[in-house]
Amino acid sequence: MARYTGPSCRLCRREGQKLYLKGDRCYSDKCAVSRRQSVPGQHGARRSKLSGYGTQLREKQKVKRYYGLIEKQFRESYEKATNLPGITGENMLRLLELRFDSVVYRMGLASSRKEARQLVGHNHFTINGKKANIPSMSLKVGDVIEVKEKSKSSSKFKDLAEKAQTTPKWIESDYEKLTGKVIALPTREDIDLPIEEHLIIELYSR
Repeated sequence: MARYTGPSCRLCRREGQKLYLKGDRCYSDKCAVSRRQSVPGQHGARRSKLSGYGTQLREKQKVKRYYGLIEKQFRESYEKATNLPGITGENMLRLLELRFDSVVYRMGLASSRKEARQLVGHNHFTINGKKANIPSMSLKVGDVIEVKEKSKSSSKFKDLAEKAQTTPKWIESDYEKLTGKVIALPTREDIDLPIEEHLIIELYSR
């Protein structure tokens, strides 16, 4: 499947804000957004006022990049959200948060969603005791994520567990056992990213 392979920091600069795509680097003085405020490219210093469509498009691109998805994956999340009861924008964000790679990141067992996707793909985790290596898998309440036994001795996971902050209230984590459990569906208040999802819904509804 096609995916972006260029510099992650370039994406943050394009959106004009930190998307936290590089883990610890995003919190350091090396962060590209902190060092260079301009948009990448020859004419990046010349910012023009966005139209209504442009504002909606930039919001969609920003959220796609937050979660590391290509257009087809993102569009599928929107279409699934439209078929669920409730507010479409909130449904879409909930589906994105419940992706396997996103839950691993929220548990603190990866420094970025990109790293979480890589760790999942390399078979470091199980779901409910069974092999699982598809980052886009949608988790549900009651699912238990655990680092595989042979991976628990890795210094990588030990370091991540030591650095891990408090997880969202919809995830229950045990850093000694390197496990986590989805105990509730994430609400809009649980998603702390600066997202205006209504702009994305307006864009796709055109």
